Amino acid sequence: MAEAKPGGSAGAVPGQDDHDRTPAEAWHTPPRALRWEAVNKQERTYTILRDRIHSGSLAPLARLNIDALARELGVSPIPVREALRRLEAEGWVRFTPNVGAVVSPVDATSWEQAMIALAILEGAASAEAQEHLRRSDLTRLRKISAGMEDAAARADPLRFSKLNRALHAAIIARCPNAYLLELLEQTNVRLDRLRSTMFVYLPHRSDEALREHLRLIELLEGGTKEEVEAYARWHKLRTVEAYRAIHQANEKVLAARHPGPPAARVASEQAVPAP
Repeated sequence: MAEAKPGGSAGAVPGQDDHDRTPAEAWHTPPRALRWEAVNKQERTYTILRDRIHSGSLAPLARLNIDALARELGVSPIPVREALRRLEAEGWVRFTPNVGAVVSPVDATSWEQAMIALAILEGAASAEAQEHLRRSDLTRLRKISAGMEDAAARADPLRFSKLNRALHAAIIARCPNAYLLELLEQTNVRLDRLRSTMFVYLPHRSDEALREHLRLIELLEGGTKEEVEAYARWHKLRTVEAYRAIHQANEKVLAARHPGPPAARVASEQAVPAP
């Protein structure tokens, strides 16, 4: 009787994995192994689709054809359908009658309100953290900023966005107010559900953010608590201002192309990313 290989199953030919076996050999695969393989496919499919939405490669209101995605990812339609339902529960996907699954649009008002709350909370947390920052923390902030500069030079908005999040996380990590940090985490989670990165959609903000980060680090090192709070808050609100400017410009273009009341325009103009 063949011995089960580590990670394989009884009855398998040595050196042969579950994907290479014949139907007769697969019949001997324990049900638990088959369930694990199915879970892996579901998780992989979910991760790929979620990352595409996060990165902006699947834009708001983009149609998500289950059969086409299944063929592309090399799976049956079942893992795709289950991944889309999971993404729907998280707010990333919605199912529309006669259309099917689409990437969820975002209410611009909700996004702005969350961003304003984040600016206030992060300003306060940065100010509280200032006196607890160590020399090694400031060195780390400058290294992260240098990495962001490199990402901007390489036109890599996703890496830039991750480093941007890491920089602010490194600052507020020294904030001693646990309740303030909890509120910040809740707000960031809400923004993540709206869109993972703003820099994909507002690439010009990258250069501005680099300069603002350097100034923020200077204030953390030698400014007053009040200066840090005001500047950190203003820095976040600059992203809101940049979005508003583009949104207003888009409205003018849409109005010129499609005269009529704003409510009659396509809902996609409301779709926005998060920082």
